[in-house]
Amino acid sequence: MLFNFQLAIEGVMSNKLRGMLTALGVIFGVAAVIAMLAIGTGAKQSLLEQMKLIGTNNIVINPVKPEQLKEQQENNQNNNTNTEGKQKQLWTPGLSLNDARAIAEVIPGVSSISPEINNKGNLVFNGKYLKVNCIGTNNAYFRQNNLSLSRGNYFHQNHLEGGRPVCIIGSTVKSRLFHEENPIGQWVKFRNEWLKVIGVLQRRSASGESLKALGISDANSDIYIPAKTALLRYEDRARRILTDIGRRSSNSNNPDNYHQLDRLVVKVNDAHYLRASADVTARLLRRLHRNTVDFEVKVPELLLQQQQKTQDTFNFVLAVIAGISLLVGGIGIMNIMLASVLERIKEIGVRRSMGATTTDIQLQFLFESVIISLFGGLIGVVLGIVSAQTIAASAGIPTEVTLWSVLLSFGVAASVGLAFGLLPARRAARQDPIKALRSE
Repeated sequence: MLFNFQLAIEGVMSNKLRGMLTALGVIFGVAAVIAMLAIGTGAKQSLLEQMKLIGTNNIVINPVKPEQLKEQQENNQNNNTNTEGKQKQLWTPGLSLNDARAIAEVIPGVSSISPEINNKGNLVFNGKYLKVNCIGTNNAYFRQNNLSLSRGNYFHQNHLEGGRPVCIIGSTVKSRLFHEENPIGQWVKFRNEWLKVIGVLQRRSASGESLKALGISDANSDIYIPAKTALLRYEDRARRILTDIGRRSSNSNNPDNYHQLDRLVVKVNDAHYLRASADVTARLLRRLHRNTVDFEVKVPELLLQQQQKTQDTFNFVLAVIAGISLLVGGIGIMNIMLASVLERIKEIGVRRSMGATTTDIQLQFLFESVIISLFGGLIGVVLGIVSAQTIAASAGIPTEVTLWSVLLSFGVAASVGLAFGLLPARRAARQDPIKALRSE
């Protein structure tokens, strides 16, 4: 068998150009397989990273800005031909902590709820200051967003209920304001209030583009305080607006933001009831808000799954293209090997007359087909890796080349050579040695 393999190598090397042209189909087919698997793996990895950022089984409730709500109502009035004149905007309490309590009491299967109140400003410590986003929330926020502490503690119950001046800081805040100093127990000033640092979050690795696309703030650069602390010590928009309800009327050109919360995240226990829970939550909030839809309910996990389905369809199209390329490459190998059999009939006759068996002849031509396929597969792997990197750099699509995809490509290339080289090898082995010696 080794001798037959050596003859196969000599046969391929004797006509390098023909071997290269024969392997072109396999080269492009394997390159397409590598690129397809790299795109698919990169997309799945990106999806998993996004799932870690947003958490699982979460329902996100965002307030609709007053100006957007006013524009929607004006459009609805213009589209409604049966409406005579303008209707007055009903008063609505906006997204508030009362909504969070109502959801926890009414909606079954809710495991946790985290409010978010955003305040931007300067954080000061020992003459150093840093622009940060201060998020008023509770401990459920950290669990839902997979945020853990590197040192210190989360909020205690008396912190949450009493509006205590405490905060948890991100890793970037710690490194810029405290350097090597231990921040636990230190007092920092945010706006006009002093806050005691009780915890530091572990650094979370995530690209700014991913965070922006998901609407998530950078946890490394934020600080966190209890929600009641944010409302009592900084600003409660709902209470401020109640002092001047007239400004909430539809005649106001610049309506104020009356939402107490900037975001509300509800986590449910069972993913099967995620969509149903979102629908019930939307109906409940509509009743609480006096039939005014000044909020939007989203399920990021379902949106990401839909995105993954689209990506899978794209990968399937790439797989079909790669399969067609490999099929064309295999047919090319078979045609060239059949032509090679006709050109080398005399060589076959000489080998048979010197004692070579039909198995030897068949193995020789089969080895040639497999060598051409493997050679094309090797070049295809290199071309596929380069293509994946080029796609990632130019189109911004995440790609990841894995070892198993390379091994799979080599296996596919060898299978193509074996499958499409079998017929020419059998035809060569069936040649009559006497007629082969007489051929010119």
